[in-house]
Amino acid sequence: MRQSSLVVVANRLPLDDNIAPDGACEWRRSPGGLAGALHAILDKTPATWVGWGGGIGTAKPLPDIGSLRMLPMGLSEDEHNGYYEGFANSTLWPLYHDAVSPPVFDRGWWETYRAVNRRFAQAAAEAVEPGGTVWVQDYHLTLVPQLIRELRPDVLIGFFMHVPFPPPELFMQLPRRLDLLRGMLGADLVGFQRPQAAHNISQLAVKLLGAQVTGDEEISFEGRTIRTGAFPMSIDVAEMQALSARRDVRDRAAQLRSDLGKPRRVLLSVDRLDYIKGIEHRLTAYSELLRDGLVKVRDTVLVQVAVPSRERVESYRKLRDRIEGEVGRINGEYGRVGETAIHYLIQPFDRAELAALYQTADVMVVTPLRDGMNLVAKEYVAARADNSSALVLSEFAGAADEFTDAFLVNPHDVDGLKDTLLRAMEAEPADLERRMTAMREHLVSHDIDFWARSYLTALDRTGRVAARLRR
Repeated sequence: MRQSSLVVVANRLPLDDNIAPDGACEWRRSPGGLAGALHAILDKTPATWVGWGGGIGTAKPLPDIGSLRMLPMGLSEDEHNGYYEGFANSTLWPLYHDAVSPPVFDRGWWETYRAVNRRFAQAAAEAVEPGGTVWVQDYHLTLVPQLIRELRPDVLIGFFMHVPFPPPELFMQLPRRLDLLRGMLGADLVGFQRPQAAHNISQLAVKLLGAQVTGDEEISFEGRTIRTGAFPMSIDVAEMQALSARRDVRDRAAQLRSDLGKPRRVLLSVDRLDYIKGIEHRLTAYSELLRDGLVKVRDTVLVQVAVPSRERVESYRKLRDRIEGEVGRINGEYGRVGETAIHYLIQPFDRAELAALYQTADVMVVTPLRDGMNLVAKEYVAARADNSSALVLSEFAGAADEFTDAFLVNPHDVDGLKDTLLRAMEAEPADLERRMTAMREHLVSHDIDFWARSYLTALDRTGRVAARLRR
């Protein structure tokens, strides 16, 4: 097997396995935040990407994308149910997001999760050259760092958690907490979106494993030193700026505004259809603004884009039913002929259409109940070169640490959310320009390249790994 000096291990490849009408298989870039962001920094870097292509059954061989080699992993129906929909997304996901939805503990899921993690680890161990680097991504593959260390103690191992990492009192609920903690600590560097997460894992290492921690959040355990830290993820800012400046995209934005009836104000939200995104709280707040006469349908419209997600998981199906029922109620009560209160779109959008939507909005509403980072907020800031719009942002999104000039809000407080939406809609142009300019200046200097180089430099202090990234 051909080996690489840098191997990335993630649940998904940056491609989707799609069946064309003639039955042939075609591959294309997937729209996911993690896959898309990593693809932006790896498509010109000699590396191997280990991940699942999205289909059920035996993995199909894939051609390289430039210098990036694809190493697809297959999942059976049982593995998809137990590893992905089960332990990863019905146990870890809700618990890591403050148990917004109750986590489900199933012993059978754990066995499947462990078996799939072992297969990913074995593939990565075979793909990395002697003395190379393996970079493991996210909660789906928590056990992989330690499994790779057992197979290949000669390589450098990084682990990055893209979602929030919970406080000890929540993590302690996990029946397999020791295995998960040891899995992460198999890495040389464990990275998170926010500093508090690094503190959380240090506390757990002391409490559960008897490890020692220095003031720099370095964990001493079983004769090794594991470094931890915060490395806020970002986006390909230049790509979004260039896309937003295209004439066809700007013309599309003008057409969208016209299609909406040329309202005085357009509010926009773009979310995966997930209970952590705060869509129901947002709809409640907007409904009450309409009820109280503080927002009028004739001059204000909310566009809610909800990208379908995990549709086979029951809690997600129920969420979709509730949201669709509430949107119908609001439009039925407050809409008028030719004037819809909420435009609700349950579909993914390509990058150009998304950039046009961003330019259409006067207020971007990003109000998750809990989120590791939320790259939509960063995409919106990158797309708005005119500096004339507002970003309403949840305090519980990782992006809030960087975008302190946004209209920050606690989305659990419906009255506070209503007040913040009104402040954003009624803000003076000079205030909007000041806020957006500050956020854009920060974002330009903290793009996806900055994130990757910061993490990889911390992982390998010689700088050799970071130097391999080619933009």
